[in-house]
Amino acid sequence: MGGFKLENLCYTPPMRPIRSSDIGTYLYCRRSWWYRKQGTPSDNLSELAAGTELHKQHGRRVLASGLARTVGLILLLAAVILLVAYCTAQVV
Repeated sequence: MGGFKLENLCYTPPMRPIRSSDIGTYLYCRRSWWYRKQGTPSDNLSELAAGTELHKQHGRRVLASGLARTVGLILLLAAVILLVAYCTAQVV
């Protein structure tokens, strides 16, 4: 039987991973998603660049607030330890 192989019946080509941005684009505007999938260039490049910059700024703010929270918790812990040490020294 020539080139017939059983494993060829079950072969499916690998799919491109689906990204959350693809889902977001599809849910927001199906036509935009379709154009992007077809490789059609966008007409609103300046708006896309502004949105990318906005996301970068937001990411930096989230990182900075997490760092500030961690430093605050460390300082609070240090203050509690110093308070306990001071109170213990007063009792003795």
